[in-house]
Amino acid sequence: MAAALLGGERRRPPGGSATALLDAAAAETVRRRAGARPAVPRQRPQPAPKDTRAPLPTAAEQRLAMLLAERTGSGAGHAGAAAGRRGAGPDLGELLPQWLAEANRQGYRAPAELLPALLDAARARTDLRAETLAFAGPRALWLARHNTDWRYALRDGVRRQIPGEEPGAGERVWQEGLFAERVAVLSALRRRRPEAGLALLASSWQTERAEDRLMFLDSLRQGLGEADEPFLERALADRSRTVRATAAELLAALPGSALAARMAERARACVAPDRVGGGGIVVEAPHECDAAMQRDGVIPKPPTGRGERAWWLVQLVEASPLGMWCERLEGRSPEQIVALPVADGWRDDLHAAWCAAAVRQRNAAWARALIGEPIEPFAEGPGDPAKLLSVLPEEERGAWAARFIAAHGLSEAFRILGVCAVPWSLPLGRAVVDALEIARDAGSYPWSFSGVMGLAERCLDPSDAERLAPLAAVPDAREEESPGAGAYWAESFQRLVSTLRLRGTMLAELRDRG
Repeated sequence: MAAALLGGERRRPPGGSATALLDAAAAETVRRRAGARPAVPRQRPQPAPKDTRAPLPTAAEQRLAMLLAERTGSGAGHAGAAAGRRGAGPDLGELLPQWLAEANRQGYRAPAELLPALLDAARARTDLRAETLAFAGPRALWLARHNTDWRYALRDGVRRQIPGEEPGAGERVWQEGLFAERVAVLSALRRRRPEAGLALLASSWQTERAEDRLMFLDSLRQGLGEADEPFLERALADRSRTVRATAAELLAALPGSALAARMAERARACVAPDRVGGGGIVVEAPHECDAAMQRDGVIPKPPTGRGERAWWLVQLVEASPLGMWCERLEGRSPEQIVALPVADGWRDDLHAAWCAAAVRQRNAAWARALIGEPIEPFAEGPGDPAKLLSVLPEEERGAWAARFIAAHGLSEAFRILGVCAVPWSLPLGRAVVDALEIARDAGSYPWSFSGVMGLAERCLDPSDAERLAPLAAVPDAREEESPGAGAYWAESFQRLVSTLRLRGTMLAELRDRG
């Protein structure tokens, strides 16, 4: 071995020459092969299940191969990205989520030869998994059982179907499967038959590890209903603090639960109409966090910089049914309640708690009242407007976002644009493009808006491409603008237009069944 590694000039080989050394190595190789014992044959795996959905049109299949090649860095656009500048061409990798969503809407099956690349893509990007596994179908699960790199599909993919579909299949996986498979089958049962999923979880609850109990309990969000309350009430006494907190959170999402009633009673004692000071709201925050409050999920220790009483108050109000406040505050509507003055500086804490409750309980009336009209920047209001917007209907979200951008521009719009339906509505799309054009004409730094521009490439309606084409021209340079800003803006608009055109072509390819 030393002679082979160092070379015959530095170490004399056995036999005196390199040829003799190689002859000896060849003889040793034959000896080892001849002496190897044959492996015990294993049972051949069952073939992958058939996927009876329609195949992709040829052009769409070629497009998918191109998008997957771009993801791995072998596409033409990769060189531009490596140089630190995106260039004027579309970012193909960012179009893959929309391509998959449309392919699923059209009911196509994935080409067999592209399944490995699809599963690799979804392994690297969790946002692709749901659409990828729906598109890849049952063959993705078959492949995942033979390749540990794709094991995530057993967790995320089985959520869409109860394994085997025969009687007892779910229970068998629950008793014998890997943890990811057990989470998946529980989620699948909760989606189809919530009571069966709950019974399955209850059957082994006492023997599960704390970290596993937490994951299983989180699966109850799917199909959460009144029938889950007794189980969740028992989970409030669990040994694990995180399990207790999750159980309390789920119970608080059930406005008719006993926990919600207990929280409402506590909150009612803290918040009342001001019958002395002129029709507002008075607040008397809790003075202690007793054992009963802690059992119901109230965390006694506040975050750094937060007062204890304010922290306890917010948790009580957040977990209380929003419907109680109309009765508590003399029959007022959510809009009227939100407009009331709150005494002694408690307004921000109270409104922040109501915002969190509106998001948790998916209450559109309260979300609408709390978000109000977009007259203030984000930093000046309670709660997170993006989360409140997510509770509202899609059309209303887009209209509110368009008014916000018209009033405040794009500097704080990125978060709210992320919760708006795709493609953007016509008013929202026009508001974004108008704001981009205003920013360009004002001499703003173009790279400050790269995030919004990237969203526009993916979210504007493809039919807007020709209307936006004139913006791709390089404007005349002005003294007050940054050097090269005009060319960069033009390049950004060129990329926007070319991406919209490509998205339009992609959709046409997928919708062509001729």
